[in-house]
Amino acid sequence: MCKTNKAPLDAEHLPESPLLVLGVTGSIAAYKAADLTSRLRQAGVEVQVIMTAAAQKLVCPQTFCTLSRHPVITDLWMMPDWQPGHVELAMRAVALLVMPATANIIGKMAHGIADDALSTYYLSHVGQVYVAPAMNPRMWAHPAVQANCRILTGRGVHFIGPVAGPVACGEAGLGRLAAVDEIFAVMTRALKPYFEE
Repeated sequence: MCKTNKAPLDAEHLPESPLLVLGVTGSIAAYKAADLTSRLRQAGVEVQVIMTAAAQKLVCPQTFCTLSRHPVITDLWMMPDWQPGHVELAMRAVALLVMPATANIIGKMAHGIADDALSTYYLSHVGQVYVAPAMNPRMWAHPAVQANCRILTGRGVHFIGPVAGPVACGEAGLGRLAAVDEIFAVMTRALKPYFEE
């Protein structure tokens, strides 16, 4: 049985495949991140999942543990190793993808708030950063959210979506998570240079 909260991977046995950190937050679209995890693993990408507390109310960490074949990080304060887990992980990961990204995590990222495992990891990450937003269209259109997105774009963060369409609450508009196919294509192109030949 997979366990959570352990340091990801053995530092003495680095993966031959590129390591992607996948941050999963509390959007109803969180279940789609499980599909992406499976597809990335099949493509040869090592995936380390970090889940927020809200995400765990929607999808069980066991799902991501099984699909990624790595313990899922759920709590910043329960890392057993001497080295801070988010720092050790940041030294090896080539990319961070936050999918789905709520307005909350986008705001934290934009303003340097580090109050959980994912937001703390983001501040220590030095590789590429991708964000796939998913939220109510009115939330996406709010000036505060748009301002936060501009801040992140200015820092080199890549946005994948959102797209227009119906969302879980019954409304329709711009705010729907981009298709898993599109996110998969973007990430595999981004990670292709890191595969060992």
